[in-house]
Amino acid sequence: MHPQVRWVLVRQVVVAIVAGVVAGAAQGLHAAVSAFIGGGIGVLGGGAYAWRALHASDGGESARRDPKKAFRAQVAGEGYKLAVTFLLFALVFKSYGQLAALPLFLAYAATIAVYWIALLAQR
Repeated sequence: MHPQVRWVLVRQVVVAIVAGVVAGAAQGLHAAVSAFIGGGIGVLGGGAYAWRALHASDGGESARRDPKKAFRAQVAGEGYKLAVTFLLFALVFKSYGQLAALPLFLAYAATIAVYWIALLAQR
């Protein structure tokens, strides 16, 4: 795994855990579980993106030399991320009756913010 990808995913996991602990302390068990789930969705979506965008067949070493392959790999990664995120949110809303929506979405947004902060830090 690329070191930058690992950096983002590890920090997303940490943010998800912190969000769960904070939500649990503020609003109880279901808020904590909802925040952990929201953060987990952000982490899994990011992992799906990284896996597909950096996959050897389209996004590996050859893509670094070919801009078209690199672009296709990034688009495919975004597609995987969107699909995983959508499916996980649908699964959660369908199956978790005690869902606390605000902690779920705040934790998800916080994990996504880690990704954007990492992009800004590279500049």
